Amino acid sequence: MEDQNEVGFQPSSETEQYFLSRDRELDVAVRAVQMACSLCQKVQESIISKTGNDVQSKDDNSPVTVADWSVQATVSWVLSEALGSRNVSIVAEEDVQTLSKANSAGLLEAVVKTVNNCLADAPRFGLKAPDVPLGNSEVLEAISRCNSNGGSTGRFWALDPVDGTLGFVRGDQYAIALALIEDGEVELGVLGCPNYPMRKEWLSYHHRYHRIVSKLTPPTSESWDKGCVIYARRGSGNSWMQPLLHVNKKLVWPNSAKPVQVSSVDNPSLATFCEPVEKANSSHSFTAGLAHSMGLRKQPLRVYSMVKYAAIARGDAEIFMKFSRAGYKEKIWDHAAGVVIIEEAGGVVTDARGRPLDFSKGIYLEGLDRGIIASAGATLHDKIIKAVDASWDSSSL
Repeated sequence: MEDQNEVGFQPSSETEQYFLSRDRELDVAVRAVQMACSLCQKVQESIISKTGNDVQSKDDNSPVTVADWSVQATVSWVLSEALGSRNVSIVAEEDVQTLSKANSAGLLEAVVKTVNNCLADAPRFGLKAPDVPLGNSEVLEAISRCNSNGGSTGRFWALDPVDGTLGFVRGDQYAIALALIEDGEVELGVLGCPNYPMRKEWLSYHHRYHRIVSKLTPPTSESWDKGCVIYARRGSGNSWMQPLLHVNKKLVWPNSAKPVQVSSVDNPSLATFCEPVEKANSSHSFTAGLAHSMGLRKQPLRVYSMVKYAAIARGDAEIFMKFSRAGYKEKIWDHAAGVVIIEEAGGVVTDARGRPLDFSKGIYLEGLDRGIIASAGATLHDKIIKAVDASWDSSSL
């Protein structure tokens, strides 16, 4: 995909040039997220096996790990090196305040080591490695470079280095989410889902159970294969999924990628719906009542993070509903990548009034009507919107 652009291929029109540019950016983004998945797998293994400085606490009391800062630094460095630092502006979740404190020397050391170990492996992913390992100041600079506030004009990347941090530290589902937004529109999105099983039925099992069974199955068995990267470019009409790169393998594009598309189910009684695991920022009671009123008979699929978007895009579920509690504001990096991936896979994502999500107002999804609804198609989506309207007045949200 990127080869034509790099060896001097001359596009015949502005439209071709636009799409080639987007293909190049998508190529780099997918490779960067593949690297980030590899980094996170290693850090998660260390967290599961021991307790130490790997887990810190954010101001909002959600846990943050070495992986959060390390992924942000790695993706920031890769995008800047591959696309030019002048062309890269990033909105991201983490800042350098904690790492810059005098009592965080050990944590910073762990982050720098993790970043350098990851970047040293860059050629395996088809990317350039640093000539020399990055120092403390260079890693902090890469993290702090992610200081864009977004907005309605210009272009910027939205990054959530580890979405679903609670799932991450518990050895369960999480995602690395990266999206490119231009003039308020999501142009491309990449979701890395390191623990997403390739078989739908294993989604309901805790990852630790997965780990136990994996040790009992033959090494040649593919029944427990897990980990994928799902991605899409707006206007392409396709979303794609490729497996995570295995150890000692090189990423050769398109890395066995295959198209994914949403389920054809449009009858609510046959649909599977996703909802957040944690109750802190969403209402399980309202979604449960809504599901009952719509005739949904299947148990909800409760998974951490933007893996819910991946589940719908891949056809493993049909509905994702999130109705935030009063006072909670959704952030753009928690949704941007998932929205374009579902839409290009044939699905629909709107607020509860049926309006597209607005990514042009800064770091928050301002003007959101009640909640977010993602579904496998327009027919099913319309039924959900009507059911929400009918049930809302009796809710306490």
